[in-house]
Amino acid sequence: IVFMALTGFIVLAGVKKGIERYTKLMMPLLFVLILILGIRACTLDGAMEGIKFFFLPKFSELTSQGVLSALGQAFFSLSIGMGVLLTYASYIKKDENLTSISLQVICADTLIAVLAGIAIFPAVFAFNIAPDSGPGLVFLTLPQVFQSMAFGQLWAILFFLLLTMAALTSSISLLEVIVAFFVEEKHISRRKATVISTVIVTIFGILCTLSFGPLKEVHIGNLSVFGIFDYVSSNILLPVGGILISIYMGWRFDRRLLEAELTNNGELKLWLLKPLIFVLKYVAPLFILVILLHSLGLF
Repeated sequence: IVFMALTGFIVLAGVKKGIERYTKLMMPLLFVLILILGIRACTLDGAMEGIKFFFLPKFSELTSQGVLSALGQAFFSLSIGMGVLLTYASYIKKDENLTSISLQVICADTLIAVLAGIAIFPAVFAFNIAPDSGPGLVFLTLPQVFQSMAFGQLWAILFFLLLTMAALTSSISLLEVIVAFFVEEKHISRRKATVISTVIVTIFGILCTLSFGPLKEVHIGNLSVFGIFDYVSSNILLPVGGILISIYMGWRFDRRLLEAELTNNGELKLWLLKPLIFVLKYVAPLFILVILLHSLGLF
């Protein structure tokens, strides 16, 4: 509840005074900490096995579920298929280079993911923790890394505080989508839209949180309440959202408007336009659909 109250407070402050101000401060600090943790993890005894596990692929063990999970993670990590990038892009100045910004986002996201893996998996093998422990792996490995460092408790407090802030930036992004919809489409004041959205999301969040405690015995199939939200959002809704966005942009969106947006009304050269449209029309929807249907047992 406190976490969602913080999210609502920052969103209420607006994009520039709220979201941008907090993100600019928190994310560079988290990046530096992950870099330090990665260096320390690689110096642990047995760390090389973790490095090999992380960087050497075993294609024989790759399944369609693994591909779908990776797809869901990529969609979630890049905020694709859920309206976040669409909402943020609407605030970008007209003279910005969208192609350059997109590539920067992809590269930065991938870099952080690799650094996080370097910080976690060497420690996993150094401390004999099962590498398939799931989303809670960071909370199993990193505390032990901190214990092996000078002033480890201080580093741990700072890291998990910043990790909470990183989660906060994600929740800010997601809440902004809902608030922007209410403000622009339903013409509700930003304050009222933020309160309504925050309360609704908080209720669902409480259910997810309780699935690790009082509601842990409540299952539908093999999934807990949290597991259902996680599976449906990452493995179904995000891919479906990606398919629909690709189809809309490739087939329905005005080609002249698309070209104008990507080239800043002809000021920038964009040799990727035709390949991009081809991918949006055929490649992206087809590949995502095949993976989605296969995971659901329909193909």
